[in-house]
Amino acid sequence: MEFTNRAGIAVVTAIIEAVCSNRDYLSRIDALVGDGDHGINMSKGFAMAGEELGELDADMSEGLLTISSILVSKIGGSMGPLYGSFFRGMAAASKDEPVIHAAVLQNMLQKAYSRIAMLTSAQVGDKTLIDVLDPAVKAYEEAAAGGGNMEVCLKRMLDAAKRGLESTKELAAKVGRGSRLGERAIGHQDAGATSCYIILEALAEASLQLVKAEEGGV
Repeated sequence: MEFTNRAGIAVVTAIIEAVCSNRDYLSRIDALVGDGDHGINMSKGFAMAGEELGELDADMSEGLLTISSILVSKIGGSMGPLYGSFFRGMAAASKDEPVIHAAVLQNMLQKAYSRIAMLTSAQVGDKTLIDVLDPAVKAYEEAAAGGGNMEVCLKRMLDAAKRGLESTKELAAKVGRGSRLGERAIGHQDAGATSCYIILEALAEASLQLVKAEEGGV
């Protein structure tokens, strides 16, 4: 199961569309424990990346790097640098890969996680995007180690990511703006964890659509 890096620009487009279409949803969630601007800032950055990519003949890696550059240079707060590093890691892990298969995707996720980990001290249980990303990457790794193909690995990843997202509802915020509320944040889903899930979901669904298109000769 695989698709070309060139065709993978569709994955980048899917991620951009997913973030932008969830602008209001992300802001509503953020308003419960933060400043309420997460969706606005995220959609602004991803929309700008989409506009720039519309003028380029980019492959997936170049598209991911474009998102990274826009988020770092144009979006304030903590999410710009964090997600900028995330997408830069994915781009670096795939730039020399003409074909994207399960092992390449694993390396992309691992590199993305390691880049974020260099910028934040957040751990699982702190009510952040790490509560989604950490179990998602580990689930993908475990599925791959067990011989799972791309579809199995991505589905296991999403299942773990969803559980991680749900877990943030029961956590007190320990880092970021939400930490000002502490235990009063319990009962509310974390906005950063939500956007992380949305990104991973779009990545998985678009990748599998490309695989099926390749296998079907479409």
